[in-house]
Formats: sequence, structure tokens, C-alpha cells
Amino acid sequence: MLANGKDPSAPHQYHCGGYSDIGSGELLRDFIRLISGQLAQNADSSSTGKEKQQHSVIKEYFREEFDDEDEWQKRWVQSKHRSDYGKFRIGTGRFYGDREKDKGLQATQDTKYYAVSARFRPFNNEGQILVLQYTVKYDQHVDCGGAYIKLFSEDLNQEVMNEDSPYYIMFGPDICGEDKKIVQVIFNYKDDYYFIKKNITCETDDFTHLYTLIVRPDLTYEVKIDNYVAESGNLEDDWDFLPPRKIVDPDMPKPDYWDERETIEDPMDKKPDVKFQFEYHGFILYMSKLDVLPDWDQPERIHDPDVQKPDDWDEEMDGEWSPPLIPNPEYKGIWKPRIIKNPNYNGIWVQPEVDNPEYTPDPDLYKYFNISVIGLEILQGRSGTIFDNFLITNDEQYAEDAGNEMWGATYEREWKRRDRQDVVYNKINEKQEPKGKDAKKEKKGKDLNVKDEL
Repeated sequence: MLANGKDPSAPHQYHCGGYSDIGSGELLRDFIRLISGQLAQNADSSSTGKEKQQHSVIKEYFREEFDDEDEWQKRWVQSKHRSDYGKFRIGTGRFYGDREKDKGLQATQDTKYYAVSARFRPFNNEGQILVLQYTVKYDQHVDCGGAYIKLFSEDLNQEVMNEDSPYYIMFGPDICGEDKKIVQVIFNYKDDYYFIKKNITCETDDFTHLYTLIVRPDLTYEVKIDNYVAESGNLEDDWDFLPPRKIVDPDMPKPDYWDERETIEDPMDKKPDVKFQFEYHGFILYMSKLDVLPDWDQPERIHDPDVQKPDDWDEEMDGEWSPPLIPNPEYKGIWKPRIIKNPNYNGIWVQPEVDNPEYTPDPDLYKYFNISVIGLEILQGRSGTIFDNFLITNDEQYAEDAGNEMWGATYEREWKRRDRQDVVYNKINEKQEPKGKDAKKEKKGKDLNVKDEL
């Protein structure tokens, strides 16, 4: 996709929220590759100004777990574009699966914009799978707020990052009221932003959830939530990057003979006349009485025959007298012929399609050059959202395993702790009056148990 024309930097290995510049030590590089079980080829480190494919096989481009207290502030840059950006802190939330492992970057101020970012060694995803992954926990009842991440090029000035800063990819949950609870997947293609056409529902509870975006060189993609596929498809089909492959043939109008009417009025069905029946020498005879209105031509309302003009009606004073109208008991409605299937029905006309002359496939839809910054540029209505377990890699299985390691290892314990916490709070909220010394001792013992559980 977008490129700034710069060569990718040499391969690296990212550790514990920072990257190690080990290009000058061949022995150290080989040692790290050996213990990581990775094989890499030396990348061309010359600066030619041309976009070049990065051939090195690397497991991680970026990884952040916030497991070193306040050291994260040395790796993440707070934007100074606004003076009132919200502040982050390291926190686990109201409940957690592991007090240390579940620490993440937590928003602390309501109704605030937030803008922080972290830089890593630039890389290209040309010819490689790109995987973005991280966890989100709404520790509060979220009513409106984004929890998505953005991927930027190395050209980004982190000191002034803001909502207008150009980005490559935006991915993650976005909630606004009851109607908008979606996973945003937005790609930058030739300086325009394209939203996914499918609706992917995000999680809205207060547990930690794992979000994963996979983009492949064959132009397929997957969005996973908690390591389960929530949506998948083709980049060309699910985003409007390109003109449509087919268009309606303007030179093929609907033929004049084409009949789209599935049913028609029966042409043989005629409105009946009023017929009178009488008996003549033992025979039943019928005849039309043409001097009276047929039944189907009766008016809907008629003058009331039982109402007579009042004796004191003065037409000079009161005008012409007319009896009031009443529903006509002989009225049968408006006559219509019966409906039958159209023997000439041809079906609904579908305009033939032809190849679109403006369509040209682009095999590089997935491609970005000099990816180098990951950022949170969001608005939080209610604070408390926790971001953690960031990972950028080129290996799907590695990302899934890392997700199970970083998030899955404590996910079940988080649920169990929340269940126990609910039980404890229910006990606290129970208001039972003690009865006698034994009841007081029992209540005191319960209070101690509640404190222990908390």
C-alpha cells in the first residue's frame, strides 16, 4: 500500500517492550536468533531510496507487556499536540487473573483524548504476513469510546501525533452508544482511508479480550477475537479500494417483449349484469334487466328512504331538501377481475454485466513500507480501559501461541476471580441484624472472611 520510498532497516529482535540494536554484533545477533529458534537472512542495509522487500524471517517486530512498572514511559511518547490529553498509568483494574501479568496501560481520566505511541525498528510486510494483536479490557461500563490502535510509518513525529496524523492501519473496538459496537478495520490506500464493509461486533463486557488482525500477501485477511475467527475474506471484496470488476452493460436495455408481471387480471373475467329469475310454465328463466344498475354498480351510500321531508321545511329559506345518506346494503364494493398467473411472465429483468474497463487488479493492496510506530489515538468517555499484550509479527501461529501465553494463561482465572468478587460484594451488601452474642460472633467471622476474600 503506501510507501515513503525508504529502504527497510536491518532485522531485529524485540524484547519486553523495547528493541535491541544489535546490528553491530554478529555474534550476539546469531546467538539471539539461535535461542529464538529463528533463521534470518541478512537484509540489504544500503540506503538506495527505493522500496525493497525485506527477506529476513523475523518472529517479532514489536512486543509490549508493561511488566516493568514505569519503565514504559521511556518507550512510549506522550503527544504534546494538545495540552489536555488524558494520562495513562499501569493498572490491572478491579479484578484480574494475575496481579503482575495482567498489568497494562490504563486510561485514568473521563472524557479525554489520549495520544501515546511507541517506535520500533522499521520493517516492510512485502511478501509477508502481517499480524497485529493486543488485548483490551473495559474496566468500566463503557458508553462511548474508541479502543483501537493505529500503525504508522517511520515519518511520524510522535511529539505531535494527533487525529489528523496519517496512518497505515486502524484496528480495534469502537463503541458509541447502543447502536455502534464494532471492530474498526481501516486501511490507507493511496492516501485515502477505506472502512471495512462488513459489520464486526466487538466485546462490550468488562473482561479482557484479545483482538487480532491478520493480513496476507494473497490479499486474504482474518479478524480474530479471543483467538477465534470473527470475520474473514478478501481485501478486494470487503473494501472499496478498487473499482468493481463488473459493471452493468449500458448497451443492453430490457427488451420490449420482456414481461416482469408475475400475475395479471383475468381478461376473460367480466363484470356480471343484474339478472332476474322467474318461472314460466315450470321453467326457470333468466333475463337481464338493463334498465336498472347492475349489483356491482350500486353506490356505496344512498339516501335514507325512511326519512321524509319535514312539513315545516321551507325551500326558499332552507334550500333544497335532501334526505340524509346511509350505507347502501346492496353495495358490493368496486368490481375487479380475478387475478391469475401471467402466462407470459419472463421473470425479473437482470441487466447483463460486462468487464469494467476502469478496473485493474492490484496485488499490492496488502503492502506497507517502513512500518515503525504503533499508537493509541483515542477518545474515552469513561476512563478505565486497559491496553496490554501488544504484538506485531509475521507469523500467525506464533501470534496465536503468544496470545494464549500472554492472555489465555490468566483469562479463566480472571473470570473465576470476578465470580468470587461478585459473591463477596453480595455478602457485603446483605444487611442482617445480629441476634444475640452468637449472631454477633457469626457476623464478625463473616466480615473477616469477606476481607480475606477481597
